[in-house]
Amino acid sequence: MIASLTNHQALWYLTAILTGALIGLGLPVATTIAIGAITPCLIALLFVTFLDIPFDAVRGSFTDMKFLGAVALANFLLVPLVVAGLHVVMPLDETLVVPVLIVLLTPCIDYVLVFTRLAGGAHASLLALTPVLMLVQIILLPVYLWIILGGSAVCAITPGPFVAALVVFIILPLGASVAVRLLARRSAVVDRLVGIGSDSMVPLMMLTLAVIAVAQVPLIAPHLLELGGAIATFVVFAIIMTGLGWIMARVLPLSLRQGRALVFNAVTRNSLVMLPIVRAITADGVGPAAVVAQTMVELVVMLLLARLVPRLLPGTVVAENR
Repeated sequence: MIASLTNHQALWYLTAILTGALIGLGLPVATTIAIGAITPCLIALLFVTFLDIPFDAVRGSFTDMKFLGAVALANFLLVPLVVAGLHVVMPLDETLVVPVLIVLLTPCIDYVLVFTRLAGGAHASLLALTPVLMLVQIILLPVYLWIILGGSAVCAITPGPFVAALVVFIILPLGASVAVRLLARRSAVVDRLVGIGSDSMVPLMMLTLAVIAVAQVPLIAPHLLELGGAIATFVVFAIIMTGLGWIMARVLPLSLRQGRALVFNAVTRNSLVMLPIVRAITADGVGPAAVVAQTMVELVVMLLLARLVPRLLPGTVVAENR
């Protein structure tokens, strides 16, 4: 069963999203339960991901200035330029502008690691850069909003949600995985459990995607017509950044795995972390629904990229990058 799930994982992931959406729309009480389950599911998913990361590679990533420079260039120069351009050519309703810009201007730090791993990318390198990404986006998000929109959108931006996300989604599961790996060296039982945890990756991803769909699709449904422009913006952004990430991966002196990681990092945004900030700025309703819509769009994009990126950046391009 595990082999079947692994060989056809993209199909199973899509099935999980669709099933979760149907449950959420047809069983309202499930939505309340699922909202509370999102964070534990993401923590468990990242814990299993971290169990498989060779931490020698993480240590080495801290000194890899080429990859750090590529990630910084993609997220803090190209992305703001693309977002500012989309703001001009795809004007949105006034209630949606701030939520859409907040989501698109901040790079993801959680499930991007999982999808990068699925596509054979350097997820350990991205993990090492997570504190840098978090710190820089805390500093620069108000600056970008001020440049694009003026000072009115900046007042409610606080570091609290960013720091909380770093602790909950990175430090907590990472610390637990390190402790388990150390125990596995002394206990055959724990070592076997680590192997079982690795095998549970696909079912756990399916559960997480289904829970997110159950929790969030019902929040989008009442505002679907209002969100048409925002959803189109999210799709166009993903297409543009996939193309730019691919070009950077081919042009810059990166390894194959780093190139794949760069594409995912450029496309994936920090939507779940941004939800409290958006709720603080806008009333519950269409603003938070836009953040939720971005998550759902992005999950579908990530499933497509997990299959597409290895074809866009096959093993034969390694020599071209060196």
